[in-house]
Amino acid sequence: MKKHGGYQPRVSILIAAYNEARDIEATLNNKLALEYPTELLEILVVSDESDDGTDEIVNSVAAKASCSVRLFRQVPRQGKTAGLNMLKEHANGDILAFSDANSEWEKGALRALVNNFNDPSVGYVTGKMVYVNPDGSLLGDGCSAYMKYENWLRSQETLAGSVVGVDGGIDAMRKDLYQSLRPDQLPDFVQPLKVVEQGYRVVYEPQALLKEEALSDGGSEFSMRVRVSLRAFWALKDMKHLMNPARDPLFAWQLVSHKLLRYAAFVPMLTLAIAALYLAPVKGLYLVAAVGYGLFLYLAWSGHKKESRGESLSTLYALPYYFVLLNLASFRACIAFFKGEKKVVWNPRKG
Repeated sequence: MKKHGGYQPRVSILIAAYNEARDIEATLNNKLALEYPTELLEILVVSDESDDGTDEIVNSVAAKASCSVRLFRQVPRQGKTAGLNMLKEHANGDILAFSDANSEWEKGALRALVNNFNDPSVGYVTGKMVYVNPDGSLLGDGCSAYMKYENWLRSQETLAGSVVGVDGGIDAMRKDLYQSLRPDQLPDFVQPLKVVEQGYRVVYEPQALLKEEALSDGGSEFSMRVRVSLRAFWALKDMKHLMNPARDPLFAWQLVSHKLLRYAAFVPMLTLAIAALYLAPVKGLYLVAAVGYGLFLYLAWSGHKKESRGESLSTLYALPYYFVLLNLASFRACIAFFKGEKKVVWNPRKG
């Protein structure tokens, strides 16, 4: 993609926070240190009825900040999506940038994001997220491999037209394209689709870098993936018209293949596994497939046991473990979806 220099619109960074006393000061200082003109920048924080001192920390940082930092309190708790809807109404920027309350951006990340809006066809931009260890070094496990794959896909989708999935921790969009969403809708998923619906492109900017600490245990990762997958199923239902090939064949194929089939991948995988086991006595090829499935599950289970003992995982164990974890989470979310369950209460992902 062609880069454009010197484009500096007014930007409002929106941050939703719930009990983020541990991280919010560092996050705000990180945003205040970005390489962007302070007179064109403001930071808006919505506290979702936090009760751990988050509000006091935000106000303390605001009192000595180099640009406008404003706190809004949401009572009672309504979740991240409702909080972002509130902040949008108070934002003065032409561009809205979205950060999590524990997101650390590279200094040039905001400039890299907004440069893309010099292209009038672009309505939404997402950055690059990498997982790191507590010491800041890159993580070399299945979670990291998953993000490398996602980032590669986003690069290819940008070349083709529009990105299907974004991170949410380092995104930006044109304010006039923002559409208020229901509290149960996943903003990181639905808002970009709303932008595509309005005829604009969603693109990936690899120079806008976000380093995020990975979750320390598979149980937390699993719970988070179930919540995200469940809201993704509902989002796909809400935006199912974008999967109609008569509207836009390329984007419909992207949305079905990248999102719908990914979240439902456990169905053909389980079917093939059962078929391989059933046909194993019939032909050697199926026996090899059945043994392969068994070995893969053994490595995944071993990875789980090693993690529970506090051992670091090599790629041999980490990839199968994380792959199985993702698909089990999708399976659990699918059951909840067909039961009509919706997760509205928001618990921010820690890492």
